Amino acid sequence: MQEKLEDAHKFKLWKKNLIANGLKINKIDEHYTRRRYNGEVLFSLLMLDAETPEGDKIPPICFLKGEVVCVMICLINKTTKEKFLLLVKQRRIAEGGFTYEHPAGMVDGTMTPLAIAVQEVREETGLEISENQLIDLSGKRTFPATGTSDEAIYLYGCEIEMSDEEIAAMNNKEMGTDYEFERITTHVVPFIEGHRLINNTNALLLDYMYLTKVRDFELMSKL
Repeated sequence: MQEKLEDAHKFKLWKKNLIANGLKINKIDEHYTRRRYNGEVLFSLLMLDAETPEGDKIPPICFLKGEVVCVMICLINKTTKEKFLLLVKQRRIAEGGFTYEHPAGMVDGTMTPLAIAVQEVREETGLEISENQLIDLSGKRTFPATGTSDEAIYLYGCEIEMSDEEIAAMNNKEMGTDYEFERITTHVVPFIEGHRLINNTNALLLDYMYLTKVRDFELMSKL
């Protein structure tokens, strides 16, 4: 059964925030909606007719995506204390090529962002973590861009100490789900090398936020 746009968690959250910030909504036109395998609204292209409290028209186009989580996993060698990034590699539509990213996923309203973060790490890397292990690096919802989309991101970090053998076992694992057309492999690389592989600005920012949080200025100076 297909979820109606007006019933979708992300739509209701977006509309609630518009109203909370004083916008007068005259009309919302649904131009196109992409749904997941289970009928849930995934993305939607909308045209908004709304007025600001100042009496202005707000730019009308909105790419409705909702809230997402992104989790930087730092594996630390128990003996040497060397830091490694656990990245996921997959093809993305931006260029069609492979990208290296941190585990990430969409918040659907059935679970908290923390719970979704734990789930995404498990599904994309096979690593079992708990909510208590997550470091909240943003402290709030942050937006990659505010002009044309409602996408809001919760940024988390996680440090895990492992032996050489355990770290090696996390590398080159085949992950992802057929029903969501995911083909993901895990890659464990030294922190600096991993940072340089990433071309996603949110993921790059997450690395810096983590290093600032833990005061690892030696690593920061080498990036």
